[in-house]
Amino acid sequence: MAAMPTSFFNLRPGAYNDETLIDFLSDLRQLEEQRSVVVIWDGLPSHRSRRMMEWVASQRDWLSTEPLPGYAPEVNPTEQVWGSLKSTELANLCADTIGDVAEIAEDGLDRISSDAPLCFAFLRHSGLRL
Repeated sequence: MAAMPTSFFNLRPGAYNDETLIDFLSDLRQLEEQRSVVVIWDGLPSHRSRRMMEWVASQRDWLSTEPLPGYAPEVNPTEQVWGSLKSTELANLCADTIGDVAEIAEDGLDRISSDAPLCFAFLRHSGLRL
């Protein structure tokens, strides 16, 4: 029986760069040692940096990337993820701290990532297939 696909999310303060992305993907590799991983890249410049391209090339035995077209949020399944999060866990939220918001958002991301049919629906909505 084939393994069920899983989605992974990482919330962090500040912007992502190639260093933080490589750290995240390295941690992900430790969690998913036996599985291949497909990363769907949007247009973040760090996704296309020389350092990132070289690192990804060195990881081809387990990691592949699929670029999205530039300026096309309608084909980015992550936009559906954020829409679900904003309409459920974050709807009408009045939190005291940004930490409270992050904790609630992480709960929502856990809800989404544990629901394979929902993740596939986000992919279908964007026109993508695995």
